[in-house]
Amino acid sequence: MVKSVENNSNTGKSIASKRQLATVIDLSKCMGCQTCVVACKTIWTEREGAEHMRWMSVVTAPGSLFPRDFEKKGGGFDENGQAQEGTLPTMVDSGDNFQFNHDEVFYQGKGQSVKLEPTSAMGGKPEWGYNWEEDQGSGEWPNPYFFYLPRKCNHCTKPACVEACSRNAISKREKDGIVLIDQSRCEGYRHCVEACPYKMVFFNPVSQKSEKCIECFPRIEKGIANACNRQCPGRTRAYGYLDDEDSQVYKLVYKWKVALPLHPEYGTQPNVYYVPPLSTSLSYDENGEWTDDARIPDSVLEGYFGKDVHRALDIIKEEREKRKNGQPSELIDLLISKNWHDRFSVFTKPATE
Repeated sequence: MVKSVENNSNTGKSIASKRQLATVIDLSKCMGCQTCVVACKTIWTEREGAEHMRWMSVVTAPGSLFPRDFEKKGGGFDENGQAQEGTLPTMVDSGDNFQFNHDEVFYQGKGQSVKLEPTSAMGGKPEWGYNWEEDQGSGEWPNPYFFYLPRKCNHCTKPACVEACSRNAISKREKDGIVLIDQSRCEGYRHCVEACPYKMVFFNPVSQKSEKCIECFPRIEKGIANACNRQCPGRTRAYGYLDDEDSQVYKLVYKWKVALPLHPEYGTQPNVYYVPPLSTSLSYDENGEWTDDARIPDSVLEGYFGKDVHRALDIIKEEREKRKNGQPSELIDLLISKNWHDRFSVFTKPATE
């Protein structure tokens, strides 16, 4: 049994699941194409009030990420398991919902005197929006660097949103660990939004209720992988149960130990894991000569994935060298995954079923 919190002293809630679904994302292969974002958006968040929501997002790291500066907005648990105070993201932090002057440009006969311009959902000129800093990254010339960071609800083993909800509207499914919000019970207090350290719960200003990723559970129950993972053209994703020893998820997380959670210090035990990115380029020195140093500093990756990132990167490098020298490597075969079915364990049925 995968357990998180049982009979919590603060809430009296019992949170446990017999099995846990998890996603692994290989950041060396993500190309920032947004296909996963579009797949989720078109299925789940096209209704009124959800325009700003991106249950699946892909942003450039390092940067302010999405929602904007979520790493500075608190929530989660401290090292003693005590809840940490959190703050609410604004509409702009959550991506905004730009409005455009289409009618003025296309239908009012103003010729070249006007141009297409966005307006913030809050009114006035936009100050920030989704992927506002795309591809900016960090680093000083001639050694700039960035990587893409896909994010979704982690369906945490110890979900802070469940702990925080005073209406008992949020629950963790026993059979697969999926965390869901009961819209009939939600009163829109937004304690869950404050509590989530990843800020992956969103508020709908029209319905006045909180919403989040539902892990495409109607697909899961039919043996079809969730849309964001299934639609990835770069084969960056693996999906399955953490206790399925035949799955890529199990092998990458537990056998090879190269898949790591984002910000493990938040204390929620997230179930989206990342294979940290290897720099595709080495650094230049002051004379413009190649060095042996990676372009992405290990310290930056440690800030996202913790100290285990050094060990994970060393394992990947060792296995890559073995493969270059003509030796077999199960890990490299897993990361390449020539057969897409291998990535999704038991969730490979056609999406048309």
